[in-house]
Amino acid sequence: MLTALLSRTGTGWRLMVKAALPSGDSRSADAFLIGQTGVFALLVSDKAPDFETANQILRHAKERFAGIPGPQGRSLAESAIHVAVIGQGAGDPRQDGVHWSLTESSLDRIFRRDALHLDKRLVAVIAAQAERRLRGYRPLALPQPDRDPGTAGLLDVTELIDDQLGAAQRRPFDSWLTFLHPQQNAIVKRDYSGPARISGPAGTGKTVVALHRLRHLARLSTGPLLFTTYVHSLPSVIKTAFDRLAPELDGRVEFTNLHAWVRHFLAGRDVPVHVDRRKIDTAFGFAWMAHREKLQVIEPSVDYWRTELDRVIKGRGITTLAGYVAVQRRGRILRLDASQKAHVWDLYTHYQRGLAEREVHDYNDLIELGRAELAKRPLETPYAGVVVDEVQDIPLCGLRLLRDLAGDGPNRLLLVGDGQQQVYPGGWRLSDAGIPVQGRGEILKVNYRNRAEVLGFARRFDATNRVDDLDGADGVALRAAESASEGGTTETWRGTSGELPGALVEAVGKLPVRRDHSALIVFHHKDLGRCVEILRAAGIPTLALEHYTGAADGKLKVGTVHRAKGLDFEAVLVLENTHESVTGSQAEEERRELRGRQHLVAATRARDFLWWGVLDDTAPEQKPVEAEEDCVHDMPVSWCSLCRKPPPNVLSHGYRTSGGNAYHNDPDCTWLRKGQGRAHRQGMNVHDVTRLAWGSVAPGELEPCEFCCSPQWMRRHGH
Repeated sequence: MLTALLSRTGTGWRLMVKAALPSGDSRSADAFLIGQTGVFALLVSDKAPDFETANQILRHAKERFAGIPGPQGRSLAESAIHVAVIGQGAGDPRQDGVHWSLTESSLDRIFRRDALHLDKRLVAVIAAQAERRLRGYRPLALPQPDRDPGTAGLLDVTELIDDQLGAAQRRPFDSWLTFLHPQQNAIVKRDYSGPARISGPAGTGKTVVALHRLRHLARLSTGPLLFTTYVHSLPSVIKTAFDRLAPELDGRVEFTNLHAWVRHFLAGRDVPVHVDRRKIDTAFGFAWMAHREKLQVIEPSVDYWRTELDRVIKGRGITTLAGYVAVQRRGRILRLDASQKAHVWDLYTHYQRGLAEREVHDYNDLIELGRAELAKRPLETPYAGVVVDEVQDIPLCGLRLLRDLAGDGPNRLLLVGDGQQQVYPGGWRLSDAGIPVQGRGEILKVNYRNRAEVLGFARRFDATNRVDDLDGADGVALRAAESASEGGTTETWRGTSGELPGALVEAVGKLPVRRDHSALIVFHHKDLGRCVEILRAAGIPTLALEHYTGAADGKLKVGTVHRAKGLDFEAVLVLENTHESVTGSQAEEERRELRGRQHLVAATRARDFLWWGVLDDTAPEQKPVEAEEDCVHDMPVSWCSLCRKPPPNVLSHGYRTSGGNAYHNDPDCTWLRKGQGRAHRQGMNVHDVTRLAWGSVAPGELEPCEFCCSPQWMRRHGH
């Protein structure tokens, strides 16, 4: 076994073995292995150690490696040390979560190429310090070829770290898997008497601390653990990172988003749930048509009122008009008096009837069903700990569910987030959910993710209106965060829709890093579709962020800022569309502030390189009308369903209903929904809205809708 380990020293690994083996001392490791996948305390035995023995070996390793310096003022994290038992019949590591069981045939798992996170120079720093601290151990290595005498000898630790930072400029390593700042390390090990909270600006390592704490909690308990968030795309990426940090905990920690957890939980209890997005939209559409005249006088945007139902009324679990009138609508600038709230309540009750008639639930209903079922019958095996990331975007009803799920007791619930990175409207305080965190709040202030130039660019966004410590006290804005990394590059572009394809393809081609370490982030789904088509036409492979797991695949990641939450990439391309106008009303001010927070989130996803594109069609270039050209399929354009251009104010792809005679740019067009409502009242069939291309419409078959195929609608939606 040691021979197999010794062979690895020829590739940069460092091995230190007890001077006397076999040893009668079972309280310390037989050997220590240090390399690009981390620090390993090894026990060579065919018998799995008991829980106390494994913990003694771990404590010995922590004591010997504590405080070894790393980059950016950080030191080796105790929670980053692996304990591995190598031998036949070493046992199942998932039984206690302290050690990693390997046999000689599975030893290569330590050396996985996809788990590298330290470069060789930093490995030398750790090994040099370990040799001084590990009494009774001696280094073993295969003979190396003679080197230039001028390079002989160990470099100073500071010199090695500086050199490692220089290497990181060329190729970033995920050194957070091994090194933490002393403040972060203290949070990982801290004993909390109740729910705890970690807040701080983007890039300060909140999620990193949460993952190390999960590993720490797993070593102190035997029950299951849960990592959850509101973001659909985040759990799979975080799981990939955690598997690298704690391979011995495979299966102990569940990674899932909040709604997916509730669905699985209710399915296991045979509770019927039916969430159908199309039927939900239809229910709201009918409710809006019935009450829009009274609400549009207050605020014309239908999205504003849908958010009011989703994030304020149902998101806060309000079930009576009196409760709605009395509630403080945190995060909403537009004030509503009692009579105006009564109009909103009429919209809500109509919407609820629509859901009931269609026998569907919306996403807030899903959460409330989960709470009710959990109250009726708690989990048979409760979680030993629950970690909630990006907590600022979870609705209040979701927080209450998580509070019930974690239960009472020390170290059971950890909430991680930053109010400045809230990308959904609305707001709350943790105390609103009955989660007391007084005296158990931590604020991180040093940005380790973004290089100085990227951080400086992100600081320009006015996104401070929601900055607090997630419970109302003053927090730390990104502008006040300390920068730990020098360098970085930012580029900007501004142009029209016609110029976008060339600019975007050029930006991707000039990326300073691999494409699969990069992402394109937009703020609107229509911009996402446009960009994906441009990239596809250029032969650039892409992967939607909702399908991203953190694995290298050679594809550029693409998605909206909502899908990018919590992720980071070496390089990021951002496309902003200037079509939104700010009129000065309170509702418009809310949208402006929300967009500012979303801009900050998008910019801070970039570690080393940020390209910020601004799409501005406010003054489109006037081009002369040209004669009809042949299409690429050698036909007149007017004959080709793929190349035929739509008339003015009509998008190339739109919507219709079966049997309808209108072509709509907007699937939620007011006139379309009004027509459906009239048909419904007359007892006629109401058909689903389907997407189609204008080129596929036969001449004279459909007429453009006068409402959503108008110059006013096109300007309002940035076309």
